[in-house]
Amino acid sequence: MQYMLLIYTAERALAGLTKEEGAQLMHAFATFTQEIRDSGHHVAGDALQSIRTATTVRVRDGKTTTTDGPFAETREQLGGYYVVEAKNLDEALKIAARIPSVKLGSIEVRPLVESYDEPHF
Repeated sequence: MQYMLLIYTAERALAGLTKEEGAQLMHAFATFTQEIRDSGHHVAGDALQSIRTATTVRVRDGKTTTTDGPFAETREQLGGYYVVEAKNLDEALKIAARIPSVKLGSIEVRPLVESYDEPHF
């Protein structure tokens, strides 16, 4: 089964890292990514640019509006994601707990919809 691991971190916390701490975190991410590739768990993943580059789109009553920034004001922002292959939720949670920035923020783990034959919401 595939799981989306959504990586949330306060951008302020990342901005507060020293240059050395930032380099260590990026190295830890590169190592983690290689480990899950080597183990066969990695399906996809990427980092996102800052929330300053985000635009939110809404369509209401046929009218499209755009707003600068993310949809909601939160303490933590979506900074990246992995899609992993795991045998079950427990394995996906163990993988998520190894993501380097989990100590600075949180990781949301959600299974991907496997079939659109049945309603999933």
